[in-house]
Amino acid sequence: MKKISILLGLTVVLFFTACKDKSVAQEIHVLTPTEFHDATANKTVQLVDVRTPEEFSEGHLENALNINVLETDFITQAEKLDLEKPIYIYCRSGKRSAKAALILKDVGFKEINDMQGGYLHWETEGFQNKN
Repeated sequence: MKKISILLGLTVVLFFTACKDKSVAQEIHVLTPTEFHDATANKTVQLVDVRTPEEFSEGHLENALNINVLETDFITQAEKLDLEKPIYIYCRSGKRSAKAALILKDVGFKEINDMQGGYLHWETEGFQNKN
């Protein structure tokens, strides 16, 4: 009985300790294209386009790095970035970047910003891109 009590106590302590870990992003910020533009304009930020290289070559945000979320080396490539600095991600419509945001959260990024509606929404809002 004493062993069960000790095991239960340790389990409770580990549970609450794990819940207090603030080193990993606690939420993913979804920004409108305007908010995304304002946050990334004229600044040196980690800006990542998670679409395919073919989509990227057809047009992308200026200074964006292309890391395809559908590739098996996505995590390896993402880990080369600074986990301590905010990361801004986008895709075509927002679905793949939402998937990428969850992966980046698991990798350990502290601040993740995902553009709502992706590149399509960016264009409909009239923002410039780089071809």
